[in-house]
Amino acid sequence: MHYMSFNWFTNITLAIMNMLGSDPFLPQSISSLAEEVLIKKLLLSHDPDGRHFDSELFLCAVENIMLCTTAEEVPDDVNLESMEVVGLEEPLGKTFGKISHEILCKWPDQEDLHTRTMLLFDLLGSYKWDAKVVLVLASFVASYGELRLLMQLCSSNPLALSVTMLKQLPADMSPLKPRFKALSLLVNAMVDVTKSIIKFEKLPLSHVELDHEAKNATKSIIYIAVYWIIRGILRCASQITDSTLLKSEQYSDSTIIATWEVLSLVYRLRSIYSRLRQQVEICHQQTETKLYWKLMNVFQETQVDNQEVLRFLFTMRDDLPLKDCSSQAKLGVSDLKGKIVILLFSRPEFLSIDETLLLVQQTHNHPHYKNLEGSYRIVWIPIPVSSQWTTADATMFDFLSSIFPWYSVRKPWLLNSAVVAFIKEAWNYKKEPVVVVLDSQGNVTNKNVLDMLLIWGVIAYPFSASRENELWQEQNWTLQFMVDAIDPCLTKWVEEDRNICIYGSNNIDWILEFTGKMEIIKSAGVKLEMVYVGKRNSSQQTRNILTRVDHKQLSSVLSFIKSQLFWLRLQSIRRSKLRLGKPETTDHVLDEVSALLDMDYNDKNWAVIGRGSNSMDMVRLKGPELMECLDMFPKWGGSVAELGFLSALRNSLEPSFSSGPCGHDNDVTLSSEEPALQGMVVCGKCKHPMKKFVIYK
Repeated sequence: MHYMSFNWFTNITLAIMNMLGSDPFLPQSISSLAEEVLIKKLLLSHDPDGRHFDSELFLCAVENIMLCTTAEEVPDDVNLESMEVVGLEEPLGKTFGKISHEILCKWPDQEDLHTRTMLLFDLLGSYKWDAKVVLVLASFVASYGELRLLMQLCSSNPLALSVTMLKQLPADMSPLKPRFKALSLLVNAMVDVTKSIIKFEKLPLSHVELDHEAKNATKSIIYIAVYWIIRGILRCASQITDSTLLKSEQYSDSTIIATWEVLSLVYRLRSIYSRLRQQVEICHQQTETKLYWKLMNVFQETQVDNQEVLRFLFTMRDDLPLKDCSSQAKLGVSDLKGKIVILLFSRPEFLSIDETLLLVQQTHNHPHYKNLEGSYRIVWIPIPVSSQWTTADATMFDFLSSIFPWYSVRKPWLLNSAVVAFIKEAWNYKKEPVVVVLDSQGNVTNKNVLDMLLIWGVIAYPFSASRENELWQEQNWTLQFMVDAIDPCLTKWVEEDRNICIYGSNNIDWILEFTGKMEIIKSAGVKLEMVYVGKRNSSQQTRNILTRVDHKQLSSVLSFIKSQLFWLRLQSIRRSKLRLGKPETTDHVLDEVSALLDMDYNDKNWAVIGRGSNSMDMVRLKGPELMECLDMFPKWGGSVAELGFLSALRNSLEPSFSSGPCGHDNDVTLSSEEPALQGMVVCGKCKHPMKKFVIYK
């Protein structure tokens, strides 16, 4: 008999199956009654004891092996070394060995597949349904992969050739290709069914209750599906063993029969998959809807503590869902009991570098941190923009979650999709970071505290919206508030009550002219510190100007990172103010910070001059106005000694100052009984110093 074309044979087989419209097996499909009996027998062997591992990750390894055997594409690496295995009494490798032995051993009665299948169910009784099928499938595919590896290497690798000869494998396996192709179809069908089983097992059924009918119908299909996958694997293993022992003249008949048998299994599993996928989707939709509304309710109900809320958010699939990024210790939600919890939602790549540095500085390295340590915890919950985690996302998360000083979700890809949907809807999380505060009872006290943290850090404890309003009522626009603790040297100058000029520009020529004029003022004896803070954008031009100002010692400069922190702080101040709504009266802080950000955005030259940590006496000037004022220093510089630099500067900005002394018609006359005025007196009309005369009457 000549070889039959595999493609032709497959097409004919599938056409026959489609025409039949039912299971083409002989004997016929198990009746409903027989299925009930079978399910009862399967359940007698099913006694899960809590042991588990990442069956989804294991299944990825199975798919990788099959991809390699077909050489269609190079699969992504799957790291099983870091996979957690919980509750196993023996190493997983030993369990594999037992399963492989049951799969590959020869029985006198080769047709008694049912008995062999039930023995495997007894062996795997302590595992959940998804784990049962994944372990058997992985054991079979590993053995099959070894065979295919020998086939691929024997023509070029002496070791592989020697092993092939020792096992007495056929030198030419090309006639077996139809059987191997059919086997690939079968494994693919098994993988698809297994994915649906895993999807059902992942449902948080301990938190929400499914409709009884939908739940039972799905479980019944799963029991039958697992049975037929394991039984099919046993049959295919026997076929592979038999095919390697055939003589060349036996290939034709044997291959056609075996291929037909494998394709029949494919058809059966595809039929099961169709029903199972539909049922699992029904259960999934029910779970998503019920869980979402349960989350909505639990955040509206009065709680004794924060445990119920946190369990709904994090413990759907993991009893230890958190970790301490510093020590990598596994944590449960009970470790957050009685604490204020700050939930930081962001993409896996976290925040920008400057936002990250400022947040760490304000929450962990802040001087007041030790006073509040243990009262609150920050928990990072990364959520990718798309619904799927990529390898790049996971790599970035693994790196960042090993260096941050906070807590994080240990396996954020395990977050339930309903929980993610709730976070996006209830807390308006899209792409930008959102930081939500829960008090010790689990109540939401602030829906986005990020700007508050960047501005005040731990001083904002307990981080509620009411605390933010309270801080703004107390806060004035001062030099200390403007610069905070971004640069230690600058902070020290503020505390020492020095005159400080903070300026920004993206024009090196203007900077050279400005600093030159300021040097003239300093040479006249005015004590003044100057600090260049760059621009908000991170262009190379800004970096070059920072470097040049520093190199030429035109003034002090903030480093590029500190410059970005300075601008980020100003942006946070404005966002926080705007979020409070439009004030009834003029908001001086909002006006000042908006003016600085607008000047920077429009590439304007500017300077702010002030002194002291609590004084509101600050002068903000645009480039042209500033230069005009500095040019007039010979006129107003004489009053610096008496008034101080800042007051003298402010007086020079009055419109009447530029027109010169007015003649001082408003002389101040004091009687002999009144105390003499000390220091210089400034004319209220022209803002020039007044001369003092002693007149005797």
